[in-house]
Amino acid sequence: MRAEPQEPRDSAEDDVLLREAEKIVTAIGRMFPGLCEVVLHDLRRPDQAIRAIESNLSGRSVGDPATELGLARIEDPDFPGIVQNYSNRFPDGRPAKSTSIGIKNSAGTYIAAICLNLDVSLFASVARSLNNLVRTDDQEQPLPETLRARTVTELRTVVEEFAAARGHTPRSLGTAAKKELVRSLQTRGFLQVKHSVRVVTELLGVSRATVYNYLRAP
Repeated sequence: MRAEPQEPRDSAEDDVLLREAEKIVTAIGRMFPGLCEVVLHDLRRPDQAIRAIESNLSGRSVGDPATELGLARIEDPDFPGIVQNYSNRFPDGRPAKSTSIGIKNSAGTYIAAICLNLDVSLFASVARSLNNLVRTDDQEQPLPETLRARTVTELRTVVEEFAAARGHTPRSLGTAAKKELVRSLQTRGFLQVKHSVRVVTELLGVSRATVYNYLRAP
């Protein structure tokens, strides 16, 4: 009984898969030039595995051999199809984040791998710059600051809470307390609100002149 002929290693199907994978490598690499190296490994030829390399960051060339991960795929058909976001390093020491995608043919044999190597050293410097940009100094503030517009409603609430904390209504506050309140309102920006002085005079039962005297008095 004659044995069935073996399918040649470089089958037509494999060639089609490699050609299609090469399109993907070229497109992704050209989308992120100088940032992400994209390499197509032909695992049928481990000694000359690199078939295409786009946005070259590692200094390798077409025809260079497969990496350790590529060799592991050749040896083990059960090797994971995707190894994602693992730490790596370029020959010059720059840190990289890598992802390797294995490509199998219909027989379940790994014939190729697409590898993406992102140069994270660029982002590390950007991250440091952003960190410096958003960092604030640890120092004691002379007073709390709120970066929003005040309203008359908030003004009324502040006046009433100030008086209530002292066991009074706004009108029954003593002169010293009223002066303290008016100066506090000015410091906190409430007297910049439209009609604020009129509202304060109504709440405290004093004249506009008195309010301005509170602000001028030592």
